[in-house]
Amino acid sequence: ISNPPSAVVSTQSTGICILLVVLCRTMPFIKVVKTKAYYKRYQVKFKRRREGKTDYYARKRLTLQDKNKYNSPKYRLVVRKTNTDIICQIAYATLQSDRILTAAYSHELERYGAKVGLTNYSAAYATGLLIARRALKKLKLDSVYLGQTKPEGKHFIVEEKDGERRPFHVLLDVGLNRTTTGAKVFAAMKGAADGGLDIPHGKEMKPFPGYNSQSHKFDSRVLRKYIFGGHVSEYMKKLREEDPDAYKRQFSDYIKNKIEPEQIEALWLKVHAAIRKSPDAVLTKKPENPVHKRYRPVKKNNKQRKDRIKQKLSALEKAGVKV
Repeated sequence: ISNPPSAVVSTQSTGICILLVVLCRTMPFIKVVKTKAYYKRYQVKFKRRREGKTDYYARKRLTLQDKNKYNSPKYRLVVRKTNTDIICQIAYATLQSDRILTAAYSHELERYGAKVGLTNYSAAYATGLLIARRALKKLKLDSVYLGQTKPEGKHFIVEEKDGERRPFHVLLDVGLNRTTTGAKVFAAMKGAADGGLDIPHGKEMKPFPGYNSQSHKFDSRVLRKYIFGGHVSEYMKKLREEDPDAYKRQFSDYIKNKIEPEQIEALWLKVHAAIRKSPDAVLTKKPENPVHKRYRPVKKNNKQRKDRIKQKLSALEKAGVKV
């Protein structure tokens, strides 16, 4: 047909569409086969990227130093948290590896009087304060830059003093932690900043408790409450009144150490004072000949196995069981 009517054309196109749909439904899945050239040119990602441990986009910007500063290290305040500890390290990168200038752990706070709550917000702040005072003492700057001796939860950045060495400048390395408002990594940063380290952070105080995202205002009293464990104290009082059994179960370590909710702020004030007085690390004494625990049973020799069989047989005979 040279000029078919429009009705015939539409019928033909509809039939073709139906045929295509049927073929798509009945055809098997076709795997996209990559060529040999693709695999020859493929380059795997770094190992720690494959393991999901390092954010190399952030690491590149935290470690690369300006070329006009030559071999000056670029220091990072590395904050990591586990289920039982908060770890703070001041590190810098070299071509071979990262080097650690100094480190502090929240389990060290037991020496300063904090026996419980070693992973909460207050402990993160105290650990940051500890590493700041420890690093400045190592660099002989502890008497020059005292930091914020009476923390009120307000924005604070240490200022350079005339005729003195500049403040020790570090950058916060949060790793893969979520940078949400109220995160503990920022509590450690705040403790280090109040301890006298120069850590750049915004005046808006967005990462800290007390910031309202709707009104865009910050209440420093809320942050101060968190620094001195006020949020823990409030919850303890509430739980003690509403459910005494849950209080005894959840705060058993506090009860064991005879710590009441009203004493928590005074406790953290003493911890801060003790850290400023003596921030030095104390090496733990390890036994010369430690006896390691064996969780797997010791393998028996042939004689011991045969003796074990005889013991079982004699035990069955005494019980009157015929073997």
